Amino acid sequence: MTPTKTLRRATTGLLAAAAMTVAGAAQADYPERPVEMTILFGGTANSIAQLLTDLMSQEMDQPVVPVSRTGGGGAVGYSYVVNTPADGYNIVWNSNSINTGNHMGRIDFNYESFAPIARVSTEIPALAVNAETGWEDLDDMVSAVQESGDMLRVGISGRGSFTHLTSAALFDALGIGDQVAYIAYGDGRAPVELLAGRIDAAIQWPGQFASYAEAGDLNVLAVTGDTRVNVLPDVATAMEQGYDVNISMWRGLAAPSGTPDEVVAALQAAAEAAVMSDTFQEASDNIGFTPAFLPSDEFGALIAEDDAFYGALLNDLGMAQ
Repeated sequence: MTPTKTLRRATTGLLAAAAMTVAGAAQADYPERPVEMTILFGGTANSIAQLLTDLMSQEMDQPVVPVSRTGGGGAVGYSYVVNTPADGYNIVWNSNSINTGNHMGRIDFNYESFAPIARVSTEIPALAVNAETGWEDLDDMVSAVQESGDMLRVGISGRGSFTHLTSAALFDALGIGDQVAYIAYGDGRAPVELLAGRIDAAIQWPGQFASYAEAGDLNVLAVTGDTRVNVLPDVATAMEQGYDVNISMWRGLAAPSGTPDEVVAALQAAAEAAVMSDTFQEASDNIGFTPAFLPSDEFGALIAEDDAFYGALLNDLGMAQ
């Protein structure tokens, strides 16, 4: 080997090592500027995100800034973030919508386009009816519907919405799916529609029903997750009542695929500290959600599992693209 080649190889090696050192230092200094969190939805999702960004900002050297990019069932926000650099400065406040959006053709990429950071919270839907029905649990409703032979008018937020998919899965498990007619209503109107008699049943977030149930105007027959919810502690799960249904809305954080592991770890640590804080725990009852931290690897496994579930459900409903 000539001295020139030896020098060239040595120089190349030194430059590569220097580049790796600089890159490592850059990641170690993350974040060096504000981190932007895209919020896909309003309502509870937005309320939790605003709190989370504030708490995460206290854990990091730079602020985490919430930016609302709503529309298309999450498509607008996901499409924005997936096209940003994979450097940890653009993250998304994601949910099961990454799965449903892809299978319904709203987005042309799937969950694998994102690196999971952490699950932060869950929201468990509840099924309510007008108290005048006299139904106290799921068996009461099933018996009444089967004996009458009538169609059950079920309120949903919209075709393909989370409340629609949860309703379809639940009523199929109850064996009365062929006696259900879905009726869409505006956001937050489930209790009003039930009390007015325009619908017979509705699945929504428990916080919407709690005060009406306490007043005796609505009966909440079940929640659809694998645990009861704090705001309705006396309401049994569908599983407790003998029906194999376990559906909840999770929310968490993700970044474009390829984001460095060190950056994901830094964001995960900030999210965990935020979720475990007294402020976040105390706010959960007021806003109506359950703190439910999961680290990146476990969160990724959950998203993949849900993707298969919602893909099959949407296919059964004839809504898969």
